[in-house]
This record gives sequence, structure tokens and C-alpha cells, in this order.
Amino acid sequence: MNIPRADVLLVPGLWLPGTVWADTAAALRERGHRPIALTLPGQGDGNAGASLADQLAYLLAAIDASQHPVLVGHSAASTLVWMAASHRPARVRGVIMIGGFPAAGGEAYADFFPVHEGVMPFPGWEAFEHADVADSDEHDREELRAVMDPVPEGVATGEVTYKDEQRFSIPVGVVCPEFSTEDAKAWITGGDVPELARVQEISYVDLSSGHWPMRTCPPALAEILHGLLTGAGTP
Repeated sequence: MNIPRADVLLVPGLWLPGTVWADTAAALRERGHRPIALTLPGQGDGNAGASLADQLAYLLAAIDASQHPVLVGHSAASTLVWMAASHRPARVRGVIMIGGFPAAGGEAYADFFPVHEGVMPFPGWEAFEHADVADSDEHDREELRAVMDPVPEGVATGEVTYKDEQRFSIPVGVVCPEFSTEDAKAWITGGDVPELARVQEISYVDLSSGHWPMRTCPPALAEILHGLLTGAGTP
């Protein structure tokens, strides 16, 4: 990528509102970018009936209102930003995925944990591996947990669909926090991530952190995003 003055749409992963990007957005702004942190329907607005289609429509509207948009998706939102890019391949200048990969078409979006009364609650920290939380202490986890909302069932179980195959010409950056770039490359070349196996231009960058670097190390994450946006990312 070489988009030094992009509108950077920051899309949070499961359970999280857009406010989790606050420090990362501030650091990106200092570097001359225009970060826009998004709170998706059903994740911070009290809309427990939201669907994956609602989140996609919301993100597409944000793309249409932006200039030179680059989409940054965290964790499961790697799939959402890739879905949106497939609907707007001529507008989206780049896609960056942090700690996640796009699901294959036809799969459920994020039915990773049990659904109760129409929502998928946060399952607790014990559901995550040590590498995911290694850089956070109990206070950090309590602060993050306090801003989480259950994911609507219509989001978690929504079917992943892609549209235009021109998405494979969009530059992609893969930020690797709790796993390594070598892991990511092996998973992609080994067929575990078929969507990224067809992308023409991918950059990979290691980030020594856990799964939520926008909260645990926002300056380092912003520096990596800046490097990818300006073409300094590691291929």
C-alpha cells in the first residue's frame, strides 16, 4: 500500500464498540491519517436484534462516505471488512486484518461460543489461550470486559458471502499479534485461509502483543498500521 493520507475505518471485533480504538486512532491522527472508529450495529448501541447484513450495510455506508478508504478489521471483523471490500473493490484502497482471517464463503460469521436468549455472550477469559492475554493483567482485562456487549445471534450465525472477485486485487496487510508471520503464511499457503490464498499483494507484520493490541499497545499498533499504509510494511 502507499496511501499516506487515507480515511482509515477501524472495525472492532466481537463484543467491542468503536471506543476501543481511541488511543490507536489518536496515534494515527498524529501521523497524518484520518481514522474513523466504527461502532457496529449490535455492538455498543443496544440493538440485540442486529444481523450480519446490518453490520455489512453500516460498513458499506461508511465506505461510501469516505475518501480513499482503507479498512482495518480486528479478529472476526477481518471477515466483515473482506465482505465489504468484495462489495466495493473499486473504492477500497486496502484492507488490514489484525489477529484474524476472513472466513470462507458459506460459513457462519462467528458462531464460536454458545448463544443464549438470542445473543452470544463473552465467554470469559478462560476461553482464550495464554498467548491471547499474555500482555494484559487483571486490571486491563476488567477494563476491556466492562465495554463489551453480547453479540447478536443474527451476527454470530450470519452466513458469510462475497461478491466481486476484484477483491483479490486489493492490497492486504496481515498484522500478527498472538501468532507469528510464519504461522500466518503457513496457514494461508496450506489452504486454511482460501480467501487470502488468492490475494495478489499481501504484507505481513509481527506485533509482540496479545489478541487486543488496540488496548494493550496502541502506539505500537498505530506505528505498524502507519507502516502498512505508507508502504513500509514487511512483505
